[in-house]
Amino acid sequence: MKNEFGTTRSLLTAAVAVALMSACGGDKVSSTSTGTDPAPTVPPAQATIPDDAQAARFLAQASFGATASEIAQLKSVGLENWVDQQLRMDRNQTGTHLAYVRTQIPLPVPQGTQVTVDPLYHSFWRQAMLGNDQLRQRVAFALSQILVISAADAALGQSPHTIASYLDILADNAFGNYRDILQTVSTHPAMGQYLTALGNRGDAGRTPDENYAREVMQLFTIGLFELNLDGSLKMANGAPVETYDMDDIRNLARVFTGWSWGNEGNPDPVNGRFFGNPADAMRRVIPMQFYPQYHSPDAKVFLSASIPAGTNGQQALRTALDTLFNHPNTAPFVSRQLIQRLVASNPSPQYVQRVATAFTAGRYTTASGYYSVGGGTRGDLRATVAAVLLDPEARDAANLASNDWGKLREPVLRLATAMRSFEAGSQSGNFRIGNIDNSLFQTPMRAPSVFNYFRPGYVPPNTTAATKNLVAPEFQIAHEVSVATWSNTMQNWIGNGFGSTAAGQTGPDIRISAATARGLAVDPARLVDHVNLMLTYNTMTTATRDTIRTAVGTIPMTATNAAANRVNLALYLTMMSPEFLVQK
Repeated sequence: MKNEFGTTRSLLTAAVAVALMSACGGDKVSSTSTGTDPAPTVPPAQATIPDDAQAARFLAQASFGATASEIAQLKSVGLENWVDQQLRMDRNQTGTHLAYVRTQIPLPVPQGTQVTVDPLYHSFWRQAMLGNDQLRQRVAFALSQILVISAADAALGQSPHTIASYLDILADNAFGNYRDILQTVSTHPAMGQYLTALGNRGDAGRTPDENYAREVMQLFTIGLFELNLDGSLKMANGAPVETYDMDDIRNLARVFTGWSWGNEGNPDPVNGRFFGNPADAMRRVIPMQFYPQYHSPDAKVFLSASIPAGTNGQQALRTALDTLFNHPNTAPFVSRQLIQRLVASNPSPQYVQRVATAFTAGRYTTASGYYSVGGGTRGDLRATVAAVLLDPEARDAANLASNDWGKLREPVLRLATAMRSFEAGSQSGNFRIGNIDNSLFQTPMRAPSVFNYFRPGYVPPNTTAATKNLVAPEFQIAHEVSVATWSNTMQNWIGNGFGSTAAGQTGPDIRISAATARGLAVDPARLVDHVNLMLTYNTMTTATRDTIRTAVGTIPMTATNAAANRVNLALYLTMMSPEFLVQK
């Protein structure tokens, strides 16, 4: 396979560079659930029935990658019914992340046990690949990029159980209410350690730590500037209006005092436990508990809230989170980021407003009125997610031709798509992919800071996108080194396998089977058409398709491992193409 790749390497850097330029608004490249599924709620005659390409495109936004069976399911029931089934589906048969990590490293951790965070990474990939609840898994990943904690932080770097528990609460609440997520995140020891709210004191005149107070406003709820419902900035005297100031931060910080390690089954707030002694064996995977003796007794006045002095700290927390949740900014702020993570970097104001309206109303109804979802309570994520995916702008085929529409696929999603679409299997069953920052420059749950690997408002400097006032978040990790490394890594992984090698295994743990593709290898045109559907939902230009087909045809079928090498080359070149790298 190495020789076949070598004949095409001169095409690759140019292909990737063109893809990145296209995503930045540059010139366009020429031309199974374990339970019983609920009954569809949309009459088949009224459901939106996609063709193969439309189904594959939808799955690129709503899952970790299209598979032949999911395409068939979408064509059978229609988009609305597929969404409805996914929203009603229980957690998949792969179980929770915490349960998996505990099979690898028991909890309590036996003395002398070597603890690494790798089992958490393995669990992420295992669920992303095997889970039937694909929409839940994809939304949980999106939420993890908004409500960020990270294994890269010293406080969590050796805490796989804690991070697994945190990812579980995002998955559990992915179709719940955003207010519940705020409550659960704010009292989880992972967030408490990461943003230093755990052990935060406000007693005896102490100045509280302000870290979490700042980030819960800036990143998790209301953002820096006041927004209209469509996500546009509110202006005063020609300048954006700030949402909060230092007084708001200082006062809100007092709310987040008095919270520290929990004690399973016996929440006794004794002084020693606040500081970690005695330490409950499960304290890293259960909610923090409140210690009134360390809570600030002062009044807390911030934003629209006024909490009187002496108010119980648990009530103060509820009031604070209610205030942030009900702030007019929260709906457009969260809605826009969910659109960015699932669909497109630069949604129109109208698209943002429609999703934010669903968030605010707690209900989403299609324009025709035949499909409605949500319980009618503000923050309902079922309604919000359905609005993101079923919106006319998300489904508009005309956007496929727009230079300004779509998003650069982040490395995790590129790899996941190839693995799911071409039947990747794990010899161990554990999908042993660990920290891949050095090879892909992105690892799930390992962002370099609370701002994730990339900020939602990142603008690549000196680009057409910048001149058009467009953002391109994923470009924050797209540079000369990451582009070249992506090409070199895929050249190795596609043919040779990837992931770590477990005891008793031969070679890397994960291999792409591509059984269907191998059956088409005798005909380069049919093979490339299949890859085109699965990875780019038939958006390859004629020039790209002809280039890949010609390259594949140079491998004679009489050669050793010809079918495998033809498939590997078709996958590799497609994964370097602009049509794959840019999700439209």
